[in-house]
Amino acid sequence: MPKLFPSLMVLSLGLLPGSFLAEAAALNACDLNADGAVNSTDVQLSINMSLGTTPCTAAVAGTNVCNAEVVQRVVNASLGNGCLVSTGLHVVSLSWTLSTSTGVTGYQISRGTSSTGPFTALASVGNTVTSYTDTTVVSGTTYYYVIATVAGSTSSSNSSPVQASVPTP
Repeated sequence: MPKLFPSLMVLSLGLLPGSFLAEAAALNACDLNADGAVNSTDVQLSINMSLGTTPCTAAVAGTNVCNAEVVQRVVNASLGNGCLVSTGLHVVSLSWTLSTSTGVTGYQISRGTSSTGPFTALASVGNTVTSYTDTTVVSGTTYYYVIATVAGSTSSSNSSPVQASVPTP
């Protein structure tokens, strides 16, 4: 069984610019009129959706979320930057140190709302990865994260949980 690595920590809470970018035209969430380009038409649509004068169909900061944050993300994308997408206004960034055990093939990151669990697996990452960004957090919620080393089909015990309290916007 792999040895538990020494530390898991919450690196930051907040919105991480450039963390998740939708680049392909067909998949670009900031292309609100689906014409293959993010431009002033999409900016105006995002404003209208935010004001409620056009039905909200945006999927930039969550499904059917239309607010000033969405407008800013569409403006940034229209200026040539990527379209930053997440399910909310906040993310939690985690980091850890690599295990020194031999045979480690990866890590499993899990999350719960109690320090004693249960914990639900969020992701599995490779053995050289030392960070993970959770973009599915909900404002006003406290989460507890644990990580386990993986060696083939065997996992270690979970690390001690670390707490991340997501602020209310």
